[in-house]
Amino acid sequence: MRLKRKVALVTGGGQGVGRGIALALATEGAAVVITGRTESKLKDTAAEIAGRGGRAHTVVGDVCERSDVDHMVAQTLREFGALDVLVNNAQSSVQRRLEQTSYDDLELAYRSGPLATFHAMQAALPWLRESRGSVVNLGSSTAVQGDPTFASYAMAKEAIRGLTRVAAREWGTYGIRVNVICPAALSPAAELYLTAHPEHAERLAADIPLGRLGDPEEDIGRAVAALVSDDMAYLTGATLMLEGGRTLIG
Repeated sequence: MRLKRKVALVTGGGQGVGRGIALALATEGAAVVITGRTESKLKDTAAEIAGRGGRAHTVVGDVCERSDVDHMVAQTLREFGALDVLVNNAQSSVQRRLEQTSYDDLELAYRSGPLATFHAMQAALPWLRESRGSVVNLGSSTAVQGDPTFASYAMAKEAIRGLTRVAAREWGTYGIRVNVICPAALSPAAELYLTAHPEHAERLAADIPLGRLGDPEEDIGRAVAALVSDDMAYLTGATLMLEGGRTLIG
């Protein structure tokens, strides 16, 4: 129960990596607010947390909208009275080759990724200063590797890493830690993609020294729980590669 009496806000917490992180934080004792666009998915995650004896609250909203992001933070404070951990997980994008990538593709990736992350961090700052809290932003090994067909996504994820480093320097004086994780996990989106592209699934497995994609809760969520706990209190501005060693081989 390393996170007992802590309050966490996880965007995109209804499925995949976000769900895994929310479950792991709740298991460690945190009260968790999970947000996303699909209420049924949020309710399912919240019910699972409650079934384990944890506390969860759901907020429906779109991180592309600044007013929705402000509402997510406000609801966290109204429900639990504090904010100690912010996890910016939500992200939308489309896959196309670089020459086919449009401005609309870039706008979608940027609005849901670095701009949403920026807005959430700004909205949460007063409360994170009060709690000397922790921010975890989501990067991607796909961006680090420069995988083909991921131009808009890679651009957005690397922008998030730049934002994270600046925040780590500026907010360290407040006692706030800001880090990035780059996960490779078997989320529903990853599963759909790999099912549709079996040749890529084989290549990906061969590129991961540990031989598998991570589990969203056991491999990614538990690492985030450790990262935001006092056990990692001296780490900020870092990128934690949670991808089974994939970027060692690319």
